[in-house]
Amino acid sequence: MKRGLFKSSMIYGITLLMVCFQGRIVAKTNSSVWLSSLDLSKMTTGWGKAQADKSITQQKLSIGGVTYEKGVGSHAPSVMHIKLNKGTTRFTSFVGVDDDTEHPNASVVFKIYADNKAVFNSGVMKASDAPKKVDIDLKGAKRLILIVNAAGDGISYDHADWAMAKFEVSGTKPVAVGPPAEKEYILTPKPKPAPKINGPKVFGTRPGNPFIYRIPATGKRPMTFSAENLPPSMSLDVNSGIITGHSPAKRGDYKITLNAKNASGTDSRPFKLVVGDTLALTPPMGWNSWYIHYHRVTDADMRAAADAMIDSGMADYGYMYVNIDDCWSKKKNDTPYRDECEAILPNAKFPDMYALTDYIHSKGLRAGIYTSPGPWNCAGYVGSFQHEQIDAQLFAEWGFDFLKYDWCSYGGHAVDRSRYEYVKPYALMGEILRNVSRDMVYNLCQYGMDSVWQWGADVDGNCWRTTGDLGLMSSYLEVGLSNARHYEYAKPGRWNDPDYILIGWVGNAHAQGEGVKTKLTPSQQYQYMSMWSLMAAPLIFSGDMTKLDDFTLNVLCNHEVIDINQDPLGKQGRIVEQTDEYFIMTKDLEDGSKAVGIFNTSEVELSINVAWKTLDIQGTQTVRDVWRQKDIGTFSKEYQTNVPRRGVSFVRISQ
Repeated sequence: MKRGLFKSSMIYGITLLMVCFQGRIVAKTNSSVWLSSLDLSKMTTGWGKAQADKSITQQKLSIGGVTYEKGVGSHAPSVMHIKLNKGTTRFTSFVGVDDDTEHPNASVVFKIYADNKAVFNSGVMKASDAPKKVDIDLKGAKRLILIVNAAGDGISYDHADWAMAKFEVSGTKPVAVGPPAEKEYILTPKPKPAPKINGPKVFGTRPGNPFIYRIPATGKRPMTFSAENLPPSMSLDVNSGIITGHSPAKRGDYKITLNAKNASGTDSRPFKLVVGDTLALTPPMGWNSWYIHYHRVTDADMRAAADAMIDSGMADYGYMYVNIDDCWSKKKNDTPYRDECEAILPNAKFPDMYALTDYIHSKGLRAGIYTSPGPWNCAGYVGSFQHEQIDAQLFAEWGFDFLKYDWCSYGGHAVDRSRYEYVKPYALMGEILRNVSRDMVYNLCQYGMDSVWQWGADVDGNCWRTTGDLGLMSSYLEVGLSNARHYEYAKPGRWNDPDYILIGWVGNAHAQGEGVKTKLTPSQQYQYMSMWSLMAAPLIFSGDMTKLDDFTLNVLCNHEVIDINQDPLGKQGRIVEQTDEYFIMTKDLEDGSKAVGIFNTSEVELSINVAWKTLDIQGTQTVRDVWRQKDIGTFSKEYQTNVPRRGVSFVRISQ
């Protein structure tokens, strides 16, 4: 080898060693990793999408008049889980409400957890507040959770910034990941073979109207039924348990006892029929087509849903309404809209409404329909504007038992936004429905405008939506907490309606696409159903009835959970304690006991204590887990329990 070549090779080798050595030194030297460089698709937001180095509205990041070049713009509620690989030592940031919103309602809380331990809480921050500094030691930590809460006043204008957010790293960079995986777990015990009669203990009907009721009962079939003191205008099929006929012409309370018998035993349940002016003395239970079928809904879909309500066992727990939502009438370009008598015409997907309701009724179920006080329904199909009387009469003749009346295009015909104008179309239809020859539960769908809970009962509404469509909003929890504020206005026959139960397989309301399995965790689904039960909300499922798996049915069909919803006292649960990590809701029941939901809204498991003074009770009390249907024990002053992430402990407390 030539001397020059040897020298060059030696220099080259030394250079490589230096580069490698320097590379090892660099690997051990702290470097900065910006939060905005991670996969921001893993950060959930209550509105919009998380933005790298911009606000949620894609403006320059700015908090309290201070601008920043780097960071992440988000919107409450927001969560991001980050896996901290070995060598992540510190996280720093400035947090606050972005200056692109100056609205006084903008308010957020920033929280950080390291390995499920709270390490930062900003407290409530509002628009124009100065930024707060975050500086967290992460040595030894494996997981970080960045959270922005809505501070308990809704999510409007809650633009939240993680400005100059970065990690100090001496090893592999952090990675944005999804929340912890959670397997489905079934809490509801399987029904026993002996009969168990479920459903409401009180039921409203108007004098002399057609009547149909299928006695809800679990247990091994075949099963036979009987009814003591059944009015002579009604008859009972002993094999199917379906009561048909007409309600008594005389007003009053009719105390009936329902009985069921099979080879394994017998059961009885009181059933008070109240003949008067008020329907839906307990919250309506059933299914609605919207969030799974949208504009694709057909006669066949409705029949399949009725079949599934029976075959799945949902009807055995009290689910009874099978309701068509929008898109059954004709579209704007599909003339004629009405026949020679001005009666509304269904579209080609619904060839015979009489036959459809007959089919649903043949199973002992009830049928529901939808229209708008405006000329067009929300999806552009014909509404009932200036045809209210003829349409309502036709709905009754067709055999429908439930009407959802959706504001939709009526806003273009209201003179102004006064209460009179909001009430006017609903008062008109309410008066008409009182006088048709069929019981039709009246659902006011106008999204809580002008505080409908204050006047919905005055127009004979049986339930009224208190918020926008749940499928278009950020979460069931946001909607539920909003609905919970109106507990004083609920009573038998008059219910606050926070929209449907969207679990199992549901569609995308924005795209009106095909159904997919819910992204809610099992714990969230238990939380959802528990909250609707406590709020005495209508239990209307709107998922795919042909894809009802064991887990979904276990959530929908727990008789103790449903009994709390259907309690004859008719009280809506109210929140008695709330923090930014949990809330406690309690509902008074007819027998003097209390139903209590302990809701964990945080990203980690919590130990939560419920004091008797918070519930306005005292002395020794028995606590029963209604999901598991078993007594937990007796307690004298308080009850403490561990509640899973985004989960619930649902109990009944009695002496």
